[in-house]
Parts: sequence; structure tokens; C-alpha cells
Amino acid sequence: MIHFEPGYQKLYATGALREKGEQLWAMMARCELCPHRCGANRLQGEQGWCGADDRLEIASYHLHFGEEDALVGQGGSGTIFMTHCSMQCVFCINWEISRGAGGMIYSIDQLAAIMLGLQQSGCSNINIVTPTHYSPHLILALDQAASQGLRIPLVYNTSGWERIEILKILDGVVDIYLTDFKFIHSKAAATYAFRTASYPGIVREALLEMQRQVGTARPASDGLLYRGLMIRHLVMPNEVSGTHPILEWIATHLPLDTYINLMSQYRPVYQAWDFPELTRTISRSEYESAIAYARQLKLTNLYTQGFYG
Repeated sequence: MIHFEPGYQKLYATGALREKGEQLWAMMARCELCPHRCGANRLQGEQGWCGADDRLEIASYHLHFGEEDALVGQGGSGTIFMTHCSMQCVFCINWEISRGAGGMIYSIDQLAAIMLGLQQSGCSNINIVTPTHYSPHLILALDQAASQGLRIPLVYNTSGWERIEILKILDGVVDIYLTDFKFIHSKAAATYAFRTASYPGIVREALLEMQRQVGTARPASDGLLYRGLMIRHLVMPNEVSGTHPILEWIATHLPLDTYINLMSQYRPVYQAWDFPELTRTISRSEYESAIAYARQLKLTNLYTQGFYG
């Protein structure tokens, strides 16, 4: 049995967790939670660039067995899918959710109860998918859940489109950062995820801060991850995401045993059909080239998938 105390429990005990939640909540009066810093008064019902107002909207929650093995274990990852998104990629596989369809309104009390219910069901962690625009709700719900015995790792499952100032507020709250590294070229980011030309610089700064906070993800003796940085990179056709330079950056700026999931499941969905270079799955050679290059760079902690092309 692994003894683990999540960071948020320590912050709850001092009252700092609630203070962080209230600090983030106040930012919604002129919203600056994500790099868009759209300035919407979400507390007065205005929608931010992401499409969210002050109400918490959740698409679904369940025990998820499709995440990385070190997050799933025997009981699954307790995954909560938030509605809306501040990035809005043209190839989003969950575009209905990211565009705001199908969600239901929940209170902060209800979110706390969902977390506790997932823990009671035996999950390995609480995995919040697309949390950025709901970070105030998340922290305030976490404060309530911690007071009632929530004690499993918190996974912050993000696109990487994160303000460094917000990440610093989250320092000590998050146990596992599970983040995408989508693009390394500004033109690609601006083309395939509208108004995010600054994404490459923002995600690199965010990764360094995440690494500083939680360190390298290394499984415990039971095979599960309790703390650390995990990076996902979706290999895309025609090298539009910049897979090789992304791997070079990781190898140069982060530990060589950084956890990297090289994802092979890209398929054209939603608005990808409007871009000729995105209208096919990746080839076997493209995926194998990515793996070979990562190994050439001596990146030692690769999580690879089957080939879906």
C-alpha cells in the first residue's frame, strides 16, 4: 500500500486552498484565466472567449480506462470532462463538448460530491479534463472535498494553453500535470487553433513551470503515478505539428526520462476537412519516424501506441 498525501490536502489544512480558489474566482470579473485574457465579466453572466460564464458546466464524469496505464491502474482514472475550451482546435475529437454542447450545470458542492463519489468507486486519481476556464470552481470544490476525505492525486489534464501566472497559483494544488504539446510553430497554432499564434512560447514556458512544481513523473512500486509531469503529443500528418522539433525541445530543456506519450490516433474530424493537409490519418512511416527520432535523442520514457492508420 502506497502512502500518499496529495498537495491539496496540505493547502486545505492551512486554509490556503480556499484562498487560492477565491483569488481565481475574482479573476472572472474581468476574465484572465487563460492566455486570451478576454476580459469578459463572467461573474455577471458574460461568456468568455471559451464560451463559459460563471456557471460550472460538466459534460460527463466516469471511471475512465482509456488513459495512460500509469493513471488507470485497476480502478480507472476518475475523469471529469468540462464543457467549453479556450483553445478550439479545428481537429478536436471532442468538438461537441469543446463548443459547449451536451453539458449540464453543476454547483461547486455537486462537483465536490462527484470527486468523492469517484474516489469511493475505487479510481486511482481525479482527472479534470480541460480545467483552465473552470479553475476557480475546481479549487473551491477541491477545498470542500478535501474537508470530507478526498485523498487521491489530482490530475490537471490540459492543452498546455496556460498562463504562467495561473500555474503559479496552482502550485501545490496539482499532483500530476497531464499536458499536450500540440504545436511548436506559431503559424500552425494560429491556423489550426484560432487566435493561438503565441501557443508555442506559452506551452514551453508552462512546461518548465509544471516541471518545477511536480518534477518528473515516475511510477511508484504499484505501477501508478502519484506526482509528476506527463506530456502528450499527437503526431499529425505532413509534420504539421512539428513533432521532431518538439522532441528536440523536450530533450534539451527537460529530463531525458520525461514521460512522453506519442499519440498515433489522429483522424480528420470536425473542421479538419477544410485543410487538405489534415484530411488523412498519419502513415505508419510517420509514426515510426517519430519514435525513432525520440530514441535517437535518448528520450527514455516513451509511451507508444498501436498504429491506427
